[in-house]
Amino acid sequence: MIRSLYTAATGMIAQQTQIDVTSNNIANVNTVGYKKQRAEFADLMYQTMEYAGTSTSATTKSPTGIEVGLGVRPTAVAKQFSQGNFKETGNELDIAITGKGFFQIQLPDGTTAYTRNGSFKVDRDGAIVNSDGYRLIPEINIPQDATQVSIGTDGTVSVLQAGQTAMTDIGQIELANFINPAGLHSLGDNNYINTDASGDVIVGTPGLDGLGQTRQRFVEMSNVQLVEEMTDLITGQRAYEANSKAITTSDEMLQTVNQLKR
Repeated sequence: MIRSLYTAATGMIAQQTQIDVTSNNIANVNTVGYKKQRAEFADLMYQTMEYAGTSTSATTKSPTGIEVGLGVRPTAVAKQFSQGNFKETGNELDIAITGKGFFQIQLPDGTTAYTRNGSFKVDRDGAIVNSDGYRLIPEINIPQDATQVSIGTDGTVSVLQAGQTAMTDIGQIELANFINPAGLHSLGDNNYINTDASGDVIVGTPGLDGLGQTRQRFVEMSNVQLVEEMTDLITGQRAYEANSKAITTSDEMLQTVNQLKR
């Protein structure tokens, strides 16, 4: 009965993690470029009371044995980089990636971060930046006299300047990719940095070497599906309640044992 108390407690802790992850997904349902997360679990070690194959007589053996589990533990919170829905914005500097890849952003400390959020702006120097003012890598500067900005599916950035009739190429957007994107470390603000688990960064031209293409005037929305998240939320809640009921039942059984002698 004491074992059941601890086992059910691990179940409650695990389901709390499940609910925390699901709540974060729901909170970011409208966050541009957000990738949903999924909690993963594994059973804990088992207490073996009788090994399978133990002799039960001179000619027979136990076919199963007796093993009692000790609960569950969270093993990972995995990011799922499936494609989110696209939303047309009409903004010349909004860019979506159709397929694999990340935009490269330079953080204030010089570190390169990676993001799927392609909602860009222009700073006072004409550089293309994200909402926090972090510059896109490679750096691309929009001339002050530009009247139109065009971004091709291969990441080529062109502008039409005042007094001209032809577009002028001013830069090339490059995308980054990783062998294991799920191993990236989340910084918040839709930014990631690479780790030993993600592997080294692979930089290339959009549309080549397995990288996705860039689409102007669109942004990629969150890949969270509310129906799935609400189902997971209900499942986690019921599992939490069931584990709390197991603790209550174990406590009642212990109370009964303590009252045997009066």
